[in-house]
Amino acid sequence: MSVELPLWRALTGYRLLTLGYALTLFFLNYREYAHPAGAALYMGVLTLWTLLTWNRVTSAERCTKSFLIADLSIAIAGILLTAVLDTGERIAAGSATLPSIWAGGAVLGMAIKGGWRWAAVGSTIVAVANLAERGAAARDTVHNVVLVWVSSIAVGYIVEVARASERTLARALQIEAATRERERLARDIHDSVLQVLAMVQRRGAALGGEAAELGRMAGEQEIALRTLVAGGLVPPQRSAEQLAEDAELVGAVRTAPAPPAGPCDVRALLAPHAGATVTLSAPGTAVLLEAAAAAELAAAVSAALDNVAKHAGQDAQAWILLEDEPGEVIVTVRDDGPGIPEGRLADAEREGRMGVALSIRGRLRDLGGTAELVSVPGQGTEVELRVPKDRRGSEDTR
Repeated sequence: MSVELPLWRALTGYRLLTLGYALTLFFLNYREYAHPAGAALYMGVLTLWTLLTWNRVTSAERCTKSFLIADLSIAIAGILLTAVLDTGERIAAGSATLPSIWAGGAVLGMAIKGGWRWAAVGSTIVAVANLAERGAAARDTVHNVVLVWVSSIAVGYIVEVARASERTLARALQIEAATRERERLARDIHDSVLQVLAMVQRRGAALGGEAAELGRMAGEQEIALRTLVAGGLVPPQRSAEQLAEDAELVGAVRTAPAPPAGPCDVRALLAPHAGATVTLSAPGTAVLLEAAAAAELAAAVSAALDNVAKHAGQDAQAWILLEDEPGEVIVTVRDDGPGIPEGRLADAEREGRMGVALSIRGRLRDLGGTAELVSVPGQGTEVELRVPKDRRGSEDTR
């Protein structure tokens, strides 16, 4: 809901309440006016105008500039007519004008519609009319004039700040949605296209001849695609050894079984990873998780194992531990490789190598979970993935 809507509703109530207040003052002092019939005629016009136009101040679209001018004109006319229809003694004593505080509603309408500048213009016109009606700058009149002037400008300024905040929030939500979609596409690219290009580059370099040229082109496209995935940043120049390292085969793209509709057993998705170098430890009973979340979790585990094969070597041992907790599913992937040097992950992200940032952490973040990576040089690496079973609470929190 727009922050302006409560202000328009409050203004509608203000106009109706202040109309009742002005009518009460008029009836209590009816016989004291110099021209009671003229005063009654104006109050009748003011009542009809307020009742017939009450819905014009319920939204910014209905409250047009022409309506605000007409509304302010009726308020100014009532203030100036007070000098003609009331007695000089009552005016000198500081009696209320015919519209009384109803005139403030016209100024507040200009403040909400046009901001503090419109409020300053409207309140200044009302102030001049009040001083002209009184004929002197009496203390109570000046006090009321300053109060209307300051309050209306403050309301107008608050409205402008609220509008700017709404625009900033809308822009931030658009950027967040675009960023999430970009990260999702980047994960898919990293898990498929980049690995295939790396395989073509490595195999082409090994075969030589025309295949080597094809491999070189595949390597160039891989670098360009990594740059795009990383956000369009130009990567630093790298040596031939670094390019060869980038082009190492991560492994054939693992194809996990398609998750069925409804709850899915995470054990079935992790079972294909078990082998001579990968040990899977799981509960004896089914570990159920929403199908889409289970598939994303399995993809994150696959990305972690790809990193083991790439950085620890094809012969490195890895262990997968699946735990079924009451509120979440925990998967731990540990290896006995050399570990990750300090600062290497940050350097990889700057160079466009987004495996950990997107394929692992990005996936878990979108699931409302967490991915913690602990690595000690010479002692291997451990990745702990946590996915909540009830994702609705996580999505509401985000």
